[in-house]
Amino acid sequence: MLDRLQKILSRHGIASRRGSEQIILAGRVCVNGKPITELGAKADPESDRIEVDGKLLQTNAPKFVYLLLNKPIGIMSTCDDPQGRKTVLDILPSQYRHVYPVGRLDYNSSGALILTNNGDFANYLMHPRHHVPKTYEVWVKDIPSDRIIKQWQDGVILDGKLTLPASVNIRQIERCKYQTPRTQLQIVLSEGRNRQIRRVAEQLGHPVLSLHRVAIATISLETLKVGAYRLLIDQEIETLSPI
Repeated sequence: MLDRLQKILSRHGIASRRGSEQIILAGRVCVNGKPITELGAKADPESDRIEVDGKLLQTNAPKFVYLLLNKPIGIMSTCDDPQGRKTVLDILPSQYRHVYPVGRLDYNSSGALILTNNGDFANYLMHPRHHVPKTYEVWVKDIPSDRIIKQWQDGVILDGKLTLPASVNIRQIERCKYQTPRTQLQIVLSEGRNRQIRRVAEQLGHPVLSLHRVAIATISLETLKVGAYRLLIDQEIETLSPI
């Protein structure tokens, strides 16, 4: 059955449809030995020989996989690392080495990270217009004042642009006679700029001591241990990407 090339590539987990379009435009796709650079091109994955960067696409599209991982500190949320550091793929079983992370978590941060081989699903979650909320438990230095909390909630200028309103609430305060106090905040963001929480906290005078993401939308880590993973159920997948 004929289908658009970008749709076929996405279904095989090569990239999202948008990413697949760029791969086609770059001339990296051949159908029956002929380079294809037109986005309207179609092919039959059952009968046509489709190659990406010289590698033959399998006839049957792989089954989509959706994982929730509780990423440990000291693990890169990428598929590979030029510096040779461990990545999230290194701590997954070999049968899941074909998935890739949806978004990022800092090397020094831990918590909820979704991995999949469904490019459209990943693209939906990462697109800024969908404002998928993410919940964090963050320990910061000292005790933020009500004014600081309100400023954080209303938005802070980062790279010349105001951050979106956020939910920022104090969960607990720890005081020690011989050390600077620290405060645990629950923060819910509906955007994901690079190292946003750490940068805002630093700017407001309360550097982050630790950062742990506990939920993505309604998908929570709950009792999932650090370094452990589980498959998402169908209802969770539909909740995250209702398309």
